[in-house]
Amino acid sequence: MMRRMVLILGDQLTLDNPALADFDPQQDVVVMIEAASEGMAVWSHKARIVLFLSAMRHFALALGERGWPFVYVKLDDPLPGDFAVRLGAVLARHQPQAVYVAEPGEWRMQQLLEETCTTAQTTLRLIDDTHFLCSKTEFATWAKGKKELRMEFFYRVMRKKHRVLLDGDQPEGGEWNYDAENRSAFPKRTGPGTIPAPASFPPDAITREVIALVDSEFADHPGSTDQFIWPVDRAQALQALARFIDTRLIQFGTFQDAMWTDTPFGWHALLSTSLNLHLLSPAEVVAAAEAAYRAGQIPLASAEGFIRQILGWREFIRGVYWLDMPGMKQANHYDHQRPLPRFYWTGETGMACMKAAIGQTLEHGYAHHIQRLMVTGNFALLAELTPQQVCDWYLAVYVDAIEWVELPNTAGMALHALGNRFTSKPYISSGAYIKRQSNYCSGCKYDPAQRVGAQACPFTTLYWNFIDKHEATLTGNPRTALMAKNITRLSSTERADIRALAAQMLAYPDAL
Repeated sequence: MMRRMVLILGDQLTLDNPALADFDPQQDVVVMIEAASEGMAVWSHKARIVLFLSAMRHFALALGERGWPFVYVKLDDPLPGDFAVRLGAVLARHQPQAVYVAEPGEWRMQQLLEETCTTAQTTLRLIDDTHFLCSKTEFATWAKGKKELRMEFFYRVMRKKHRVLLDGDQPEGGEWNYDAENRSAFPKRTGPGTIPAPASFPPDAITREVIALVDSEFADHPGSTDQFIWPVDRAQALQALARFIDTRLIQFGTFQDAMWTDTPFGWHALLSTSLNLHLLSPAEVVAAAEAAYRAGQIPLASAEGFIRQILGWREFIRGVYWLDMPGMKQANHYDHQRPLPRFYWTGETGMACMKAAIGQTLEHGYAHHIQRLMVTGNFALLAELTPQQVCDWYLAVYVDAIEWVELPNTAGMALHALGNRFTSKPYISSGAYIKRQSNYCSGCKYDPAQRVGAQACPFTTLYWNFIDKHEATLTGNPRTALMAKNITRLSSTERADIRALAAQMLAYPDAL
């Protein structure tokens, strides 16, 4: 009987994995398991499946260089069953005294591990994941007694704890947050201009083998593998980080909320896949951004805006996820019950912004945070879509999606399905916001200025319909009182016309 089986999950691909501490090759074994069930828990984008499998196989090579006892179960190995069955078979064969694994990134996976080990009568040891800069326990302590959680206050605690962008005990530059300087759109006349390309990585032999496997085994899944460019090992992830810091961070802050046709990446970092797979640590990413600011290479607003996403929002979201699961999965503040329209899987819609955002998602498995929040998410909220279906879609189609980060962002931020738990208002807008932040409205069949009529923009009509329906609640919230006041300027006839057109749009969204 072996002493310890160290299980490495597909989003824990670092040699600093805490489950590997004190590994004894004379008594222990490392195990990694691929299973088709993990790509089918939601109807996953092909590129998402490729990323996980290729990164796992590349990490197995790095571990193999240590010469440790190693068991790797491939997707197409003759061992049948889903992840739990495959894990059970490995446990039965090796009969370890205990299974050691870093904390999973999904509540579902944690339950699966507990149930499988209980059935196998094997002790399960969940190890605190030291990848993160705030432990679950630390976050729970910070959140204790707070009915509403706000990232800004948590972020300040993290800045002080980790001594990031501080001048003594005060924030660098005198302000904690420079978000007001980070909301510019691309110039309407010239567009985004020349943007330095992000690092990209043509598939090597391992990735090509995985792509062929995925295209065969998951042929009916959404998306394409033709544009696969993502880092799949630590060396590539470090190159991606260096490219972003050296060439793209300088304008990231200014244009992080900007959208433009055929500009899928903008000035964004494209580091979320590497962070979420643990190919990069948040500490080294934050340190690189701060060092670039200290060296005078980038403005403070860009450095602070980027660091806030990593040190603030990413750590905050993980804490909220584990604090509120499993109830978060079922949250539905507005009791929205409408099914996800088909065009979310095809991009076939007359709404130019939705067509662009969904089209690039299907092509690349990627959209940046404003496309996710204020286009596809905004529409989902205004169209009263069932949060669970929307959350499953976000988990399925984005290459960087792991439930701890996807679910609270979607349910809590985009859909306001958690109420005011950690957002103080629903993030809704009419077509006017999309027009201001993009060029999507140019040539669209809909007019963002029109609330009713044949050319009325669905975002605009449904925005006013949402305000009409929730006027009392919005009036009572200082952050939404102004938008609620604006609807009082409309006549009863205008409001009735909005309700009538909205009802038609809500009943037949795939006709839009």
